Amino acid sequence: MTSNDSGDEKTDREEQEEALIALIEHRTKEVAHLRTRLTYYQSELAESEKRLEETQRKLARLKSRGNPVSSTKFSQNGVKVKEERRSCSPVKTCQHLLSNHGDKGNGNSSKSYTPDQPRIKSESRPQLVIPSVYPKSSERIKLDENGSTSVSTYNKGSAKEKGNRIPPEKEVVETQSRGTKRKFEQQEHKDIIQMVCTSSSPRTVNCQMSNHIPSQHKRKLRSLALCPTNDQLFVTSALDGLVNLWEIHARGDRTSASHLSTADCASSKQRRWPEDITWHPHGGSVFAVYSADGGDSQIAVLNLNKGKEKKRVTFLEDKPHVKGIINNIAFMPWEDVGFVTGGSDHAVVHWTEKHEGDSWKPKVLHRSMHSSAVMGVAGMPQKQMVVSVGADKRIIGFDLQTGRADYKHQIESKCMSVLPNPCDFNLFMVQTSTPQRQLRLFDIRLRRTEIHEFGWKQESSESQSALINQAWSPDGLYLTSGSADPMFHIFDIRFNANKPSQSIKAHQKRVFKAAWHHSLPLLISISSDLNIGLHKIT
Repeated sequence: MTSNDSGDEKTDREEQEEALIALIEHRTKEVAHLRTRLTYYQSELAESEKRLEETQRKLARLKSRGNPVSSTKFSQNGVKVKEERRSCSPVKTCQHLLSNHGDKGNGNSSKSYTPDQPRIKSESRPQLVIPSVYPKSSERIKLDENGSTSVSTYNKGSAKEKGNRIPPEKEVVETQSRGTKRKFEQQEHKDIIQMVCTSSSPRTVNCQMSNHIPSQHKRKLRSLALCPTNDQLFVTSALDGLVNLWEIHARGDRTSASHLSTADCASSKQRRWPEDITWHPHGGSVFAVYSADGGDSQIAVLNLNKGKEKKRVTFLEDKPHVKGIINNIAFMPWEDVGFVTGGSDHAVVHWTEKHEGDSWKPKVLHRSMHSSAVMGVAGMPQKQMVVSVGADKRIIGFDLQTGRADYKHQIESKCMSVLPNPCDFNLFMVQTSTPQRQLRLFDIRLRRTEIHEFGWKQESSESQSALINQAWSPDGLYLTSGSADPMFHIFDIRFNANKPSQSIKAHQKRVFKAAWHHSLPLLISISSDLNIGLHKIT
């Protein structure tokens, strides 16, 4: 063995030791954190039991006054034993919500309460109607007489059960009331990195039933985004400058979608189409980005809660990008609502709310850390870090609290986009321009280390398009990617191969994106054949 080989072996061993030490420190903190949470949840359980008993006593006092309300008995853990329906009084609604307060409002699911979810606050005086833990029990978009859209909320356990029609003035409810701040829900971290490349065979997704609907766009589609607060809604944008709103209908084995409304979101000066779109975390509006050339508008806000008599599409006055296309926009997964844009001027800009959505204040995080166009931006959930990737082959993790780059890495290929894992806060994916190595997985804690890479062979061309996008499955174990071919690919990150676990022919032309639905067994795809694909997972 030569001295160079010995030196390389020593360097590799030192790097492995450094990585293992960092992992031990992380897991030590994780154990301490979980112990603290266990103590906290035990005390919360005791308080919740007291509140439950207090509510039961209030109900007993109310019944003793001779009010003809529904007769309901509760077991010690708060589960309904028997219910006799006699009226549609608010008391029944109260009982219904007590027993179903974990329902997240997709209309057909009932999830048990977990300590991370917001708790129902008891009132100092008898309050008959207790609001749901999640503000929507079943939401949908309603078209008013003018053809505009508003988010409607229906309580399926009240008037509709009796066949009574809810008055129109009570149907229309804004997704997020003005002057209120959403309750931030911190997701649970799951250690998925340890599962990467651990299986010699892939676990395939049974995706056989497909339904294709016309996109209602006149030119090629560009973006697809699912609503974060209403599982029935998604939007599409295209080169015609239009943004279409859709509602999903799941009836038995067949899933379809109906077109609800169209908004002209072309930029104010040059009439450019949106380069990228994203939903506001509250779900009531959609944000779009454009170009910085010619003094054109850079950010548009489509407010879905405004009727036609008001201006639904507004453009922000600030223009922090200095030239070229703004390639990407993404809201950050933090309690303080804000979004980040990345552009061809090498800049990464952080936008924060000034007056509850009325106006936004931009701050350039950096303009010189990338030497070429910034193609993708994302936020890491565990700390206020903005990850940006660029055509300069660089991956930059910028810490907002310290004001400097805490993570730097450079690969051999152009970076096209970045996407954090929804469950493992340390795992993120970067799309590159190298054929058959398009997707790379990284751990934000480990520098200069690539966990895994995979990709696909294109039949139609070797050129890699930044318009081909990826999406994580809700459990964080699968990735879908569009392709220049009329198919999308599914990757099981546990599979220790570099190829797709399966490829599904979905359209007649190239597929831009295939997004996983949050709660339904469904994949939604968009293609340059001007169709939207709804692919049922069985």
